[in-house]
Amino acid sequence: MSKKLTEEMVLAALRQVQDPDLQRDIVSLGFVKNVVIGSEGKISFAIELTTPACPLKGQLKAQAEACVRGIAGVKEVDVTMTARIRAAARQAHLPNIKHVVAVASGKGGVGKSTVSANLALSLAKTGAAVGLLDADIYGPSIPNILGIGQPKIAGDNEIFFPVSQYGIKVMSMAFFMPADKAVIWRGPMLDKAVMQFITGVEWGELDYLIMDLPPGTGDVQLSICQKLVLTGAVVVSTPQEVALSVAQRAIFMFQQLQCPILGMIENMSHYICSHCGQREEIFGSGGVREASTMLNIPFLGEIPLNKELRAASDEGKPLVVAAPSSPTALVFMEIAEKMAAQISMRTFVQ
Repeated sequence: MSKKLTEEMVLAALRQVQDPDLQRDIVSLGFVKNVVIGSEGKISFAIELTTPACPLKGQLKAQAEACVRGIAGVKEVDVTMTARIRAAARQAHLPNIKHVVAVASGKGGVGKSTVSANLALSLAKTGAAVGLLDADIYGPSIPNILGIGQPKIAGDNEIFFPVSQYGIKVMSMAFFMPADKAVIWRGPMLDKAVMQFITGVEWGELDYLIMDLPPGTGDVQLSICQKLVLTGAVVVSTPQEVALSVAQRAIFMFQQLQCPILGMIENMSHYICSHCGQREEIFGSGGVREASTMLNIPFLGEIPLNKELRAASDEGKPLVVAAPSSPTALVFMEIAEKMAAQISMRTFVQ
């Protein structure tokens, strides 16, 4: 006669399932919730992950099912995958935002804003609440990439409300200036503008706020790092040696300011000819991966150079929205998942 099934038996079996990133079993991590012992050998429970963008959720679900099915007397296993994003250090200026992530580059022209927009949208597609702040004061391009144009910004008592587009909340300096005008400001005015974006926008509850920073290591970067506790920064570079050397300066700046580096992304890594299928490494290839290894920084992925990505941005409908099943859109999703995993690991270490 078989033993009576108990919650303790289920939890004991699930201790065999390890989270590869956090290096602990899912029971001790507190991921297992709502264990129910049903009739006729049916077991149901939930696994609550640290992010809906977890790249390993399918693997963890399959392992959990297999482990519980191995218990004598179990006939059926029902696993529900959920997620609850844990907050990093509490933000004095942004208390309702769990994670603030800066996307940076050493120099302009490496596709940082395109990467920022597609990463924000990729995170939102997993079910996370996401905001995107275009903090590139001199050259704001996020509204063009997202097809927003020149909206009328709602405000109340100097508090502004972000624009919603494709499921994310967006704010940009471009919303407050004519398209044919340039920003010509010195440091103190830049600092004031950054503070207005930080304290004067009603973002609501967000899991992730992605900040598209200006290129380089100037006043905006310093203001943001000094006034916010960033979860971390992501650095975008092409594989060119000149771009990489400048990107490394941006990395050193963040490290000096005690801001963790979540990873590096290689953009424009290669080009695939649409006629012959030949791979051309126009800017070289693999340089960012090599740099990340040398600097002991996670490598999040490489994004190819293709006309579909460029056209989608020019048309105001980023690739992960316009063609979510395309190979490049799937690369963005994979990079977003890896970035979310890095955030989760750092949150648990804290």
